[in-house]
Amino acid sequence: MPLDAGTYAPVPDDLIVRAPKVLLHDHLDGGLRPQTIIDLAEASGYGDLPSTHADELARWFSEAAYSGSLERYLETFKHTVGVTQTPEALRRVARECAEDLAADGVVYAEVRFAPELHLERGMSQREVIAEVLAGVAEGCAGAAAAGKVLRVGLLLTAMRTATHSREIAELAVEYRDQGVVGFDIAGAEAGFPPTRHLDAFEYLRRENAHFTIHAGEAFGLPSIWEAIQWCGADRLGHGVRIVDDITLDAEGAAHLGRLASYVRDRRIPLEMCPSSNVQTGAADSIEHHPIGLLKDLGFRVTVNTDNRLMSGTSMSREMALLSEAFGYGLDDMRWFTVNAMKSSFIPFDERLRTINEVIKPGYAELRSELADRLERAEG
Repeated sequence: MPLDAGTYAPVPDDLIVRAPKVLLHDHLDGGLRPQTIIDLAEASGYGDLPSTHADELARWFSEAAYSGSLERYLETFKHTVGVTQTPEALRRVARECAEDLAADGVVYAEVRFAPELHLERGMSQREVIAEVLAGVAEGCAGAAAAGKVLRVGLLLTAMRTATHSREIAELAVEYRDQGVVGFDIAGAEAGFPPTRHLDAFEYLRRENAHFTIHAGEAFGLPSIWEAIQWCGADRLGHGVRIVDDITLDAEGAAHLGRLASYVRDRRIPLEMCPSSNVQTGAADSIEHHPIGLLKDLGFRVTVNTDNRLMSGTSMSREMALLSEAFGYGLDDMRWFTVNAMKSSFIPFDERLRTINEVIKPGYAELRSELADRLERAEG
């Protein structure tokens, strides 16, 4: 009996790289190239890097991030933020971000950053936003010239440990026709509930603006409940702890609590980041990540990178890890990708066009190619 190319696993790495992918949860300051960090540190006089050799620096970020603690994980950002305090630095890292995503087969991405973290050398928040927009535009233009499809929308992030969320929300609305597609809050969850920023979320809802909230990563169900019911989040950043509201009986059947049922039934997207979740202790391992259960139960699950530098990852690597751990084939990858595109913050007609003209044809082509390979191997 011939093998089914749509369900065959693990999917060959070269096909995963070429597969069209959609990324909703990626931090600009968590995706710098190691050599870029070194270059920017030298140019700006930043002297706190743990190494000035690219390979060693990449290894340091990965090892430091594997702490099992979100708070410790977040400490690594002092270096990437420290070297991105000038217009030139921000434009470069934004351009390189787009270049790296395009090279990895990403066709649509929402990249988030916190303007308030880049003001140490005199830039205003508007100047920060303008430089990131310019850099992303350059990167996307370069990708187009190379024959690659990529659109990047920006999410403006407010730090949940600070008090500037309303101001950042107003900027997200101000720039929403210039490349900013939404708003986010990030940072340590424990002790800093999303309801501290209700003013920002109420403003965004009045302005018909989109927003996601980091919730259910380091903190459990109360964080998710507040993000949805009090704040009205369109999506959940991570949301991995929703499994705390799911029980398995002796026969292995799943029983959903009220909150888990609400999240699934309302099709609230979960921005899951498998490698990052393992690093911060939100999941024990890739093999035991709740993404497998949540997919089986029909939650709107999406796959994301979170911080490509800290996790030493890419969208292709995340998909490859899941293919290996759960036996996911091209059909599953397409399901994750369509989920993500449906959940993006761009207009419906653009989402639909990307699904029908880019994602589905792309996976059909790869499925056909894999079928040919499997047939030759069997023959």
